[in-house]
Amino acid sequence: MIFAKLKDAADYCGIHPRLDRVIDCLNEEFLNKVGTQTQKLEGDLLYVTRFDYVTSPLEETFFEAHKKYLDVHLMMSGAERVDISHPEALSLFDHKDDFYAYRGEAEQTLLLTPGSFLVVFPGDAHRIKVQVKGPENVSKVVFKLLVND
Repeated sequence: MIFAKLKDAADYCGIHPRLDRVIDCLNEEFLNKVGTQTQKLEGDLLYVTRFDYVTSPLEETFFEAHKKYLDVHLMMSGAERVDISHPEALSLFDHKDDFYAYRGEAEQTLLLTPGSFLVVFPGDAHRIKVQVKGPENVSKVVFKLLVND
């Protein structure tokens, strides 16, 4: 997991070539063009989508993890709590393709706000969409990068 400020994104270049491409896209001109329909940048290897939703109470949310994809979450407006945990500490309740859904307790918690971004690697279980002080409208851009075949 990487949780950092957008202004420091270039510090993470060199980890993976597709992550480098995402870092190049973390600018206002590109991000403002991302819509709610998935935009394929390199087919299924790298794509991006904007999500607009209202955050939910903790009890209505769950953890998700992936084995093949790395996610980059960038908050455009609003704020949400994100919980992180190791999948081994959670209970798996659903699985389809590269989506694993879990229930359990958070080991780490962070606040995702505009100007910050979160990178979750394969195996990083993350619970998103958690309201901070109450329901809030958010807009978030999420990049998905295939890193494990």
